[in-house]
Amino acid sequence: MTVTAGEVLELDAYRDGVRSWLRGSADVLEPFTAHPFDRVALLAQHQRLTRVLWDAGWKRYGWPTSVGGYGGGVLHRAVLYDELAIAGIPLAETDYFLEVMGDPTLHFAPDIAHELLPAVLRGDAMWAQGFSEPGAGSDLAALRTRAARDGDGPEADYVVNGHKLWTSSGFAADWFFTLVRTGTPESRHRGITALMIDAHAPGVTTRPLVFASGTWEMSESFFDDVRVPASMRIGPHDGGWGVAMHLLQYERGMYAWMRQAWLFAQLRALGGSADPSDTAAADAIGRAYHAVSALRARSLTTVRRLAAGETVGPDASADKVLLAAAEQLTLDVVRQLRFPAFELGASEHHDVLRAEWWFTRASSIYGGSGEVQRGILADRVLHLPAES
Repeated sequence: MTVTAGEVLELDAYRDGVRSWLRGSADVLEPFTAHPFDRVALLAQHQRLTRVLWDAGWKRYGWPTSVGGYGGGVLHRAVLYDELAIAGIPLAETDYFLEVMGDPTLHFAPDIAHELLPAVLRGDAMWAQGFSEPGAGSDLAALRTRAARDGDGPEADYVVNGHKLWTSSGFAADWFFTLVRTGTPESRHRGITALMIDAHAPGVTTRPLVFASGTWEMSESFFDDVRVPASMRIGPHDGGWGVAMHLLQYERGMYAWMRQAWLFAQLRALGGSADPSDTAAADAIGRAYHAVSALRARSLTTVRRLAAGETVGPDASADKVLLAAAEQLTLDVVRQLRFPAFELGASEHHDVLRAEWWFTRASSIYGGSGEVQRGILADRVLHLPAES
């Protein structure tokens, strides 16, 4: 069963259709349930999965017809991720990047979206988010990668020089959604511009970063006199901070929604294999379930606000705090209940489990540290007295 363009399905009908298709396509989807340890192989597999979902029509919902979609919005995408996780189908790593960068590009640079986004949606290309730098992680306003105009006119190219760090899967990217400094260093957030940079352009050098788990999880990139056409600017010149704040709504909301779906899948697998008489295991799973349920409830509120067209402000930091807690607790429970195989198992499956555990150790750091997020909530949401 596939779907074709036409009237946008209501959410309940869409959920029923996705669920029915997943049940009837088990043989087609079974090869995608494996989780290669090699990061390059994993991303390639997920791009193939994306193409299967796109060709079947289900992945086209939630995206506008201008980029090949069938219409609908973020709630359709949220339903798809939920149903995939329930069916035991991995959520494509490439979709995490798509969810963070897709809507902001449509909003601020529709021409770029119409040109580049269809290839990402159907699994033929991949984007990466080039924000963090050495010395500018949680404090994005401190970034130093510089973009100077080669001329005075509005169509003058940008020439980019600098260094980006901690770019998730940047080694496999075709394009970098990048923040660069176009004002003075003192201008902070007022002198930042967002550019879409061709990852294969002359002057771009990208190197994978090998994590403690042995995986290529992230990368660093160097930009040496990289020319970027003005047509590849996302939003206004010196307006990149507004683009970044818009993007963070999706990084907090849709990313958190996808992760909670994946975390619940891990808990379902644990619960299905646990000894019913093991009270310690039941207690551990229950505590993790409580944390993931809190994340789900919070991220659902954010996703609904995005669907309604609302601006999700600093309160989205709560999503990030809950996400870090849920990820770390859930993978700690996986480690506890899979012992000693978790520690000593020599199979690729156990390599993957250990890599996932290692990844969650950074959950309270990447994308804005927990301390920074709690500070934002204290100052800008709860309006607590400032520290003396």
